[in-house]
Amino acid sequence: MPSSTDPFLLLHSIGKTFASGVTALENVNLKVNEGDFMSLLGPSGCGKSTALRIIAGLSNPTSGLVEWRGAPLRQNDIGFVFQEPTLLPWASVYDNVWLPLRLRGVSRKDAAPQIAEVLERVHLTGFEEAVPRELSGGMKMRVSIARGLVTQPRILLMDEPFAALDEITRFKLNNDLLELWAERGFTVIFVTHSVFESVFLSNRITVMAARPGRVFDEVAVDAPYPRNQSFRTSPEYAALCRKTSDALVDAINATAQDLEETVHGDH
Repeated sequence: MPSSTDPFLLLHSIGKTFASGVTALENVNLKVNEGDFMSLLGPSGCGKSTALRIIAGLSNPTSGLVEWRGAPLRQNDIGFVFQEPTLLPWASVYDNVWLPLRLRGVSRKDAAPQIAEVLERVHLTGFEEAVPRELSGGMKMRVSIARGLVTQPRILLMDEPFAALDEITRFKLNNDLLELWAERGFTVIFVTHSVFESVFLSNRITVMAARPGRVFDEVAVDAPYPRNQSFRTSPEYAALCRKTSDALVDAINATAQDLEETVHGDH
């Protein structure tokens, strides 16, 4: 699904310093268009997850402004999928997916059509009464994605959701996520440290550097959708992965150089 050129979300000079004195983000400027699939790619400690939590309203920036464009956001308009599935261990798949609607006062009965639809879309029809301990890691993540989508959000924020999964399961979930995105037309911001995953999924990749966390570069992924296994084995994919990998190496080297200058500056 091609994105529009209309800004949907703007981050203006976002900074975040924790009480410990650690500066997680400094002067982060970001433009996300309606319908984008944007990946935030960078080394550990570059503030990717912190930026996502600020966008979600789960954390406040120390400085700067988060600006939403277009129609005002409603309570249901932001979905969040965490790195761990964070499911209620005693609750069924159905009740775990119902949770966001339940918190908004929607009864179990009234929620049934939305829950049935989203479970079908993540290939979990028939598992409604299963509890998390009965599910594989990939199935638990499918429940988490269903829970993030059940409110029909305009933007889905995903914090390394597939990092702990084996490669085959990860590939399958990547494919299914792109199908959902194409069908429903929501915007995605996807945190990852995998070059290969970011290139396969995204139309734009924002490369971040650390210490402090900041936007270092942006890579446009101009390959058309839909993308499938033939794209993964294409020369175009390989070239885009090399380009993105080079940008990431430059970001890591910039981080190392900054750290070295800081250390030497202290002596």
